[in-house]
Amino acid sequence: MTIIGIILMILAGIVLLLLEFLVVPGVTIAGIGGVALLAGAVYLAFTFFDTTAGLIVLVGVLVVLLLTFFLVLRSKTWKKLSLSTDIDSHVKSTEDTGVIPGQKGFTLTRLAPIGTVVINDRKIEGHSEGHYIDQQTPVVVVKVASSYVVVKPIID
Repeated sequence: MTIIGIILMILAGIVLLLLEFLVVPGVTIAGIGGVALLAGAVYLAFTFFDTTAGLIVLVGVLVVLLLTFFLVLRSKTWKKLSLSTDIDSHVKSTEDTGVIPGQKGFTLTRLAPIGTVVINDRKIEGHSEGHYIDQQTPVVVVKVASSYVVVKPIID
């Protein structure tokens, strides 16, 4: 094993670790492979060369690794990869619609067991009491929660 082979292993290990942190989320083959390549390079330096060369490679790997991650974290890399939009929407509250238990309406979509119902000419998220309700079925409001209503079908 030559010193060029060890340097190539170190570079490949750092590239795989960067891929792990920047592209592939979680612990994957890239991260495991990067750590294995770095550890293998240090092991080979100790095995094929003397202890001094092995220690130099070990310290060099640690310094290059820390320097690389410092530069990556310091740059705008994370800002380019992260979601930077603000979410300013809010959930419509059933209090805004004036819906009360006992009011009647109909299902706009199939409730399986969640869908959309129309009550007071307003579309509201509706939950059935556990069974499916087909669309365009007349329903009555059983319970009003903060962002949805619980309905049951009107049986004639």
